[in-house]
Amino acid sequence: MMSWVILKEFFDIGRWVVPIPVTLHALRHKRNTAACAGWIGVSWMSPYIGSALYLMFGINRVYRRARKMADQHTWEGRELLVKYRQVIEGNLAPLAKMLGRLTERPLMRGNSVKVFHDGDNTYPIMIEAIQNAQSSVVLCSYIFRDDVVGEDFAEALINAHTRGVEVRVLVDGIGSGYFRCPIQRRLRKKGVPCARFMHSIWPWKMPFINLRNHRKILVVDGRVGFMGGLNIGAENVLSLKTKIPVADTHFLVKGPVVHQLAVAFAWDWSFTTGETLKGTPYLPEPGPVGDIPMRVVTSGPDMDLEKIEYGMLQALTLAKKNIRFMTPYFLPDERFSSVINLAAARGVVIDIVVPQRSNHRIIDYARDASLRPYLDAGCRIWMADPPFNHSKLMVVDDEWSFVGSTNLDVRSLRLNFEVNLEMYDIGLATELSKFIDSHKKNRLTHHDIDRIPFVLQVRNEVFRLFMPYL
Repeated sequence: MMSWVILKEFFDIGRWVVPIPVTLHALRHKRNTAACAGWIGVSWMSPYIGSALYLMFGINRVYRRARKMADQHTWEGRELLVKYRQVIEGNLAPLAKMLGRLTERPLMRGNSVKVFHDGDNTYPIMIEAIQNAQSSVVLCSYIFRDDVVGEDFAEALINAHTRGVEVRVLVDGIGSGYFRCPIQRRLRKKGVPCARFMHSIWPWKMPFINLRNHRKILVVDGRVGFMGGLNIGAENVLSLKTKIPVADTHFLVKGPVVHQLAVAFAWDWSFTTGETLKGTPYLPEPGPVGDIPMRVVTSGPDMDLEKIEYGMLQALTLAKKNIRFMTPYFLPDERFSSVINLAAARGVVIDIVVPQRSNHRIIDYARDASLRPYLDAGCRIWMADPPFNHSKLMVVDDEWSFVGSTNLDVRSLRLNFEVNLEMYDIGLATELSKFIDSHKKNRLTHHDIDRIPFVLQVRNEVFRLFMPYL
């Protein structure tokens, strides 16, 4: 009987002691006041459960781990990149300067780029590059299916490994399969190093489930790079006529900027496996190939938090004439929405191209509930015809292009690990603008929103509440 009394006393004392470290930690580390106040409130209202939840979900262990890596690793080649540094003049000069300070990467001249649409046109070029690899192949993909397309990539990677090329493959721990990852098993069986990003079945690591590596990177011999929105799977080959075909846009880049792309992969690989990729096979001395200034911009819930979003916000602020967006999912937060609408209010022509129907209906419902304020501000919203287009493109004033893996939603801008490429080139901007304009078929109006049945409007508003988690 006495033991139960003593236990109850300890329990009562704990109700007042346990929330204290949570409160102190939240005050020091939570910059968002709403999140800080919320965690403190939960820990005091339900000390044991609330504190346990904070321990699991409230502490950004990814940031702490990234800081530790930054102290331990110095990537090669930074001094070589100085001679390719490019200075931008004109209206967008503040954007280039800001992103340089934010990313600590120079804007680099001497690059070339080719634009490819859909897996039909892109996959053969990527596989050919792997087949011609001499020293290294590094590949990162959110989705890497073990289907007819994945088999072709796997065969090329295995053959490269067999002939002595250094091959490293990184797939996401959720996107490429949580309980089973067939492509990893296929590659490892043949000796190809393949890792799964932030994958764990242990409860104390479950918070990492919400933090995904959404990047798509392929670098061959440290000199040829591919990046964009294209995953690896049969659904991206339109000629195969799968159930839900996916159109997309991908980019082939050459020049000094490929070094930045390779370092982005090396960081993720070291973060996942602890292995440091260095030396000539992975990071050879860069050389000029073209004349386009470019820079890689990464973001994630680590030391790169919100960097892609900040770049977009700065571009929106500096825009003078027009802004074009093409995105598969359009669910920006209130801050991002306000900047878009303010740009429209001052006379900037803003076109937002989204699919009539994406591959995630719930996201469509939430998106549809959020579109009216953009129309009120004067933005033009276009609903693209099928097939579902997964491209992520932004063009400002027919001069600056921002492309890559980032969707315009809270998940991509705040939670996912993403990679984008900024390019200052009128020719490329014109090409991408024409592509975006070719999908401006069905303009959304206030009348279209008003005639949605009341029940469906309520449904959409309900799903809008879950916007940060979609």
